[in-house]
Amino acid sequence: MTFHTLNELIADGVRGRYVLVRSDLNVPLDGSTVTDDGRIKASLPVLSKLTDAGARVLVTAHLGRPKGAPEDKYSLKPAVARLAELASFKVSLADDTVGQSAAAAAGALQDGEALVLENVRFDARETSKDDAERGAFADELVALTGDNGAFVDDAFGAVHRKHASVYDVARRLPSYQGDLVRTEVEVLRKLTTDTQRPYVVVLGGSKVSDKLAVIDNLIGKADTILVGGGMLFTFLAAAGHKVGGSLLEEDQIPVVQDYLKRAAEAGTEFVVPTDVVVAAKFAADAEHETVRADTIEDSSFGAAGIGLDIGPETSKAFAERIAGAKTVFWNGPMGVFEFPAFAAGTRAVAQALTDTGAFTVVGGGDSAAAVRTLGFADDQFGHISTGGGASLEYLEGKDLPGLSVLDR
Repeated sequence: MTFHTLNELIADGVRGRYVLVRSDLNVPLDGSTVTDDGRIKASLPVLSKLTDAGARVLVTAHLGRPKGAPEDKYSLKPAVARLAELASFKVSLADDTVGQSAAAAAGALQDGEALVLENVRFDARETSKDDAERGAFADELVALTGDNGAFVDDAFGAVHRKHASVYDVARRLPSYQGDLVRTEVEVLRKLTTDTQRPYVVVLGGSKVSDKLAVIDNLIGKADTILVGGGMLFTFLAAAGHKVGGSLLEEDQIPVVQDYLKRAAEAGTEFVVPTDVVVAAKFAADAEHETVRADTIEDSSFGAAGIGLDIGPETSKAFAERIAGAKTVFWNGPMGVFEFPAFAAGTRAVAQALTDTGAFTVVGGGDSAAAVRTLGFADDQFGHISTGGGASLEYLEGKDLPGLSVLDR
């Protein structure tokens, strides 16, 4: 794929022109407080480039999963307030997406200023499966840019969605790849083509089913796959072990058994925890102890015991594998890192990534939130993705509509 770049757009001249930018402001909130502003900070460079060049920037973004109508808890207000604090240019928020407020605010926008339109998912047409409905919404977004508008997609976290603000707008305006999207693609290419080996993948998170396709695609490509998080218990069950009250997807046991067999034939090694931290209940203050992974039900809590983290022996083994790698991709925490008592495994993996000389990529979503929550800085890693699901789909080998539509 080849793309028109942001630098090409700026070189053509943007002063006085409206540029519609799809940004990623889908940040976690605690009430009205942004708890992780990583995506906001990542969106700033492109917005700054355009406003510095005199563009009138219209920003589209989503937050959460509203059901096609305005909901206060999904308003972009907190995200835009944080953006305004960080930005060197004027930032404002329209009260709607394509209504009277958006039209009036866009009309009043001056060179070098940015207007964020309210959550695009407040309009059901944004995510519609009907091409005509999405197209009608895209037409209204494009109308805000006047006669000489342009579109920049800088929201890698949304490129796997065939949504109006990602896909249909790009078919209606001269379209360019934002720097954030370009960087994400370059990084992910290093994980899929000409990858420096040994290549170690660390997979965590709650469910195997969330990672099935990426695991399938990594067999034969990754040298080692380290398994943690809630998904590890399905791997343990696949090996014939009892897991007590731990998270288990019984329907995925045959799939995992097939993966283990295929991986052995393809030269990819799965490393499953040898010890786990088992708790009496799912709570921050729960009684807990470390046991061998094949003796979970022999803990003090019996068959009711819940595995909430990998153990220290496993953490050390994972760190050793990471230390010997040339490329590492990590997606998904090793345990319930939000509870300090069950954050040690995730911390150990994060520390190992900062200590290794390998090229390291932290997948978006929970993994990015985890490293920041645990006190690590973004620049301690090779790259922290803003992608989440988009990163995984890229690694699965899927076509990403928001990328393919930009291909010139």
